[in-house]
Amino acid sequence: MRMHILCGGRIRMKKSTYLRDADRSEMIELPVSCALLRHPQGNVLFDTGCHPSIADDPEQRWGVLTKFMLPIMTRDDNVISDLRAVGLVPDDIDVVVCSHLHTDHCGCNAFFSKATVIIHALELEAANAPDVARIGYLREDWDHPMPMTTISKQTDVMGDGRIILVPLPGHTPGTTGVLIALDRSGKFLLASDALSIRENLDREIIPRNTWNAELCARSFDEIRKLEASGFKVICGHDAAQWEQLRKRRKAYD
Repeated sequence: MRMHILCGGRIRMKKSTYLRDADRSEMIELPVSCALLRHPQGNVLFDTGCHPSIADDPEQRWGVLTKFMLPIMTRDDNVISDLRAVGLVPDDIDVVVCSHLHTDHCGCNAFFSKATVIIHALELEAANAPDVARIGYLREDWDHPMPMTTISKQTDVMGDGRIILVPLPGHTPGTTGVLIALDRSGKFLLASDALSIRENLDREIIPRNTWNAELCARSFDEIRKLEASGFKVICGHDAAQWEQLRKRRKAYD
């Protein structure tokens, strides 16, 4: 199996959203990390990032969210373009795993019409609640006719221990990470927004954009345990880490 780290866009937010002691006027630039897992049984995409249209007109799709989260991306900074760079098109994807259903993580779901989508049941419930667009859930991102499978616990996607979904709630009710086992590159945890930036874990800071602080702290503890057992943690939005990762054609295997 091989893992390609893909770009799902770039956004700018207040730094104090993540680091509470930061000046409220200071901004932070955040890459959106996604991953393609080329498994012998099929191609799995973990998160689909931001919709390409927000590069040109973010307010049309995101509306009031642009007051808190501003895209700083070109039309090529998206999962579709990065898949093309590794020789694939959306129809080549068999499974889309949604870490959660915030718009910067599932904005391109509609392009993967031949895939089965996997999402935690509590996340789907949260996205179906009333008046949730203001907190990042946009129905046009995730409500599509392709098959959808819900999970409620740790789940082995292919049945061979190489791609295991692990619930890491806190950021949202159903935030889910994925444990990856590669032959040569070793073990990885793709944490998505269970750990958006590394400094939150290192300094034990719960971000402001957290649904449940207690569950977030427990997920931080679980991430620490996984890291101690040998998993390399890839954050959802860490700019410094992003620069060090192999990306697109430079795969981990």
